[in-house]
Amino acid sequence: MSEQFQPAVVLVSGGLDSATVAAIAAQRGFCIHALTLQYGQRHAIEIEAAKRVARAVGAANHIVQSIDLRAFGGSALTDDIEVPKSESVEEMAAGIPVTYVPARNTIFLSLALAYAEVVGAFDIFIGVNAVDYSGYPDCRPAFIEAFEKLATLATKAGAGGREMRIHAPLMTMSKADIIRAGSRIGVDYSMTHSCYDPAEGVLSCGRCDSCLLRLKGFADAGLTDPIPYKTRQPRR
Repeated sequence: MSEQFQPAVVLVSGGLDSATVAAIAAQRGFCIHALTLQYGQRHAIEIEAAKRVARAVGAANHIVQSIDLRAFGGSALTDDIEVPKSESVEEMAAGIPVTYVPARNTIFLSLALAYAEVVGAFDIFIGVNAVDYSGYPDCRPAFIEAFEKLATLATKAGAGGREMRIHAPLMTMSKADIIRAGSRIGVDYSMTHSCYDPAEGVLSCGRCDSCLLRLKGFADAGLTDPIPYKTRQPRR
């Protein structure tokens, strides 16, 4: 079946990766139904960025759904745990960091799956990456493959013989490659936000894992990150 004008649910966080994935889905001709989760994260400014991204890709609909993962805590993003700063890329990859939100992508994809059933979509896009990432277990190819099987088994569409597809087009790309790919198709990265611990709730800190990976990605791509930072750490 042609992808042109077919509905697809796209998880849009407002970050660099999800903005690129949304643009890829739009380029492929899907009719985008954007879904953003406001889950109690300390960097809630990304919700406004997600709205900008959804508008930029011409989303047919954009739902911002609130869930409260602060009720569970267990992460520096949803609990009173300090966000790590100024780590090297090697240190980030040494283990699962405290910024990992327990089962976050499982929860997000489950909600996206419910939304997909309602809008008649058989395709879900998510911006997970298993190369330049912070060691999160729910960003691995095996997880996406397993969830895709679950999605087909667990849905009315699957019971009717249709396969649900989970698209993770950035899975094996470096951050620099993601930025290059997005730039080629016109993604305006100035509208995105990635920082885990923005200064005064707005300005990217330049020192958390997410900022450092983003800055390194732009540097490796030979480009300048267009967003403002409180501190721009040197590439490491």
